[in-house]
Amino acid sequence: MHAADIVVSVLLSGVIVVSLLSNVVVLICFLYNPEIRKQVPGVFILNLTFCNLLLSVSNMPLTLAGLITTGHPGGSAFCQLVGFLDTFLTTNSMLSMAALSIDRWFAVVFPLTYHSKIRHRDAMIALGYTWIHSLCLSTVATCRSWFGYHHLYASCTLCSVKAKGAGVPFIIFTVLMYSLTFLLTLVVMCVTYWKVLKVARFHCKRIDVITMQTLLLLVDIHPSVRQKCLDEQKRRRQRATKKISTFIGTFVVCFTPYVITRIVELFSPGPISPHWGVLSKCLAYSKAASDPFVYSLLRHQYRKTCTLLANKVLRRTPLNSSSIRLENSSGRSDANKTNNIQPPTNKPVCQ
Repeated sequence: MHAADIVVSVLLSGVIVVSLLSNVVVLICFLYNPEIRKQVPGVFILNLTFCNLLLSVSNMPLTLAGLITTGHPGGSAFCQLVGFLDTFLTTNSMLSMAALSIDRWFAVVFPLTYHSKIRHRDAMIALGYTWIHSLCLSTVATCRSWFGYHHLYASCTLCSVKAKGAGVPFIIFTVLMYSLTFLLTLVVMCVTYWKVLKVARFHCKRIDVITMQTLLLLVDIHPSVRQKCLDEQKRRRQRATKKISTFIGTFVVCFTPYVITRIVELFSPGPISPHWGVLSKCLAYSKAASDPFVYSLLRHQYRKTCTLLANKVLRRTPLNSSSIRLENSSGRSDANKTNNIQPPTNKPVCQ
């Protein structure tokens, strides 16, 4: 193996481990916490977790095996199935991210009507569309036998060599597929999160005006307290920007190199470096490892659930419950002491 292949193999192994562990933790939190299950975005997060887990146990290990053995493990029919899963799961996860951004936009821009108009039924309809959309694209490529082992990406996926006789139809399908998945999701995320950011900045400005008016009225306030309020004001302005930048940034960084490579491959007269092809594929896989942190595990509810599960596994009790237990035990001991005190008996005075 080449040194670059060894580095990419180690990188892909780390992605597989992180993706499996993090997505399993998200799934456990979803099953353990009923409050998370009640939320409408939980439907899309569960679907995203499902796609990432299947990708981690099916396509990623086979790509790693292709890197190590420099060939595809399995026959043509098996490679067709793996290619179908690769296209279906990747497309489904992209569309789930678009659905999550639309849900966040509706929740932030229309907070008063969100719970009455966006229900689990609506989420299931949107989820059904993502499945139909992904199945249609994957089925077309399977029926045309366009899936095969691609040495450039060391994986079973859409293969230009396999579809060499197709010519123009294969090029049209590839461009259309990435336009209806990657480009569509990117446009939806940019538009919806930009509207969310505008609303967040508007609310921050209102809070900033109230904060400054309060600081002007409180003349005798300590300088350290005043500085703390100003720092919190600055953090509040940056919080929404950081979150939205993380949502869009991880999507662009992980998927853009692979999609651009696939498009360039269609029109490039010369060969593309196989090391770059495999690296772009690994970057696309890394989205499955980052999604649990971006959409779930860094949120307060998931962190709280993880803490409760860890305490339960380690047979520890949270600080609040231990303090309550100490108060209850001290109260019981005081009550026992009170009960053990016998009232003085009135003995007759001797004459």
